[in-house]
Amino acid sequence: MATDRLLAQPGPRPAGGSGPGTARAAAVRLPSLTGLRFPAALAVFAYHAALPIPTLRFFADDDVEHRFTGLADQAGGLGVAFFFVLSGFVLTWSARPGDTATGFWRRRLVKIVPNYVVAWALAMVLFAGAYTPARTAVLNLLMLQVWIPDFNTYFSVDPPSWSLGAELVFYLSFPLLHRALRAIRPERLPYWIAGAAAAVVATPVLAYLLLPDTPGVPGGYRASVAQYWFAYVLPPVRMVDFALGVLVALAVRSGRWRDLGMAWSGVLLAVGYAATRWVPYLYAQRALTVVPIALLVASAAIADRDGRFTPFRNRVMTWLGEVSFAFYLLHFIVLTELRDLLGTRMYSTVEGVGLLLLAVVVTVLLSWVLYRLVEAPITRRFSAPRGRPAATTTARPS
Repeated sequence: MATDRLLAQPGPRPAGGSGPGTARAAAVRLPSLTGLRFPAALAVFAYHAALPIPTLRFFADDDVEHRFTGLADQAGGLGVAFFFVLSGFVLTWSARPGDTATGFWRRRLVKIVPNYVVAWALAMVLFAGAYTPARTAVLNLLMLQVWIPDFNTYFSVDPPSWSLGAELVFYLSFPLLHRALRAIRPERLPYWIAGAAAAVVATPVLAYLLLPDTPGVPGGYRASVAQYWFAYVLPPVRMVDFALGVLVALAVRSGRWRDLGMAWSGVLLAVGYAATRWVPYLYAQRALTVVPIALLVASAAIADRDGRFTPFRNRVMTWLGEVSFAFYLLHFIVLTELRDLLGTRMYSTVEGVGLLLLAVVVTVLLSWVLYRLVEAPITRRFSAPRGRPAATTTARPS
């Protein structure tokens, strides 16, 4: 097949890219990026826990609930953007010179589909089946919900799972996208990176200018259902985040990246997140944080490459990173079921925080079970064609 050669063809030799990581990049694992996956998943957890929905609320004090909602209002957007950029970066970093498109697709589908189906089934049995139309449930199972500009469709069944519909498009496009972007001359990569960042900022501009501003997104957010779908959910639009990760990885590997370090990248990310309170809603979703995210991902990778300390390259954080995909898919189910088990009672601030910590612990434990019983064994067994051992990669794809 022609597609089988897309990943296998060699890219151009870096021109002038003789930085310290050029020759060694492909041989370096990136445990810090694995470790960073859990804080990103935890940010998405915080966002869902703070949603102004009575069936998820824990705090009796309205002021506490309001502050929690304000603090976590854009945490979900930050976490999802992080995962999209991280995906492009790690898949590029770990791309195999002799790989084929079909081999790549097989590994990615084996990685994501089993966990996704388990989470879908759990959500349908426990709560979503009671109100989800059959057509919507099937669209969700097939990861096609993201193509329908209807709030109750693209956030159906297990709401966080919508991003897997976008990731599926990224994976299907990666062989061709990777081949096209690695043909860019290294000295031009900074301009392409700037262009990708500008495209992220332009997305809400187009959404607000061109799409109807009614009906509004439930919850009183300053965007319509169509605007939100276009700017935040639609896979071709979110492909820009993924492509940014690809471009940054190519820049780091070719020695064309100026590293700010993890500390400064983290500061910029915190400042960008704080500033989301002062801009229109769709700009806050990713326009203010996507560049700091790219800086942080690159800095963590460079620290691992150079053997420098990071707080995310340790056994605990890498283990949490390993189970973070399952955590991402299960956390909303745990929050919903915990709130249902507790009934309608609201709790003091201390009790509410304790219950949220309990939800995190329970989700981590269930995620470990899902990882051990489903994700890891199926990935080992089926990521390579039968009779051929699964090859190891130099960087763990997200």
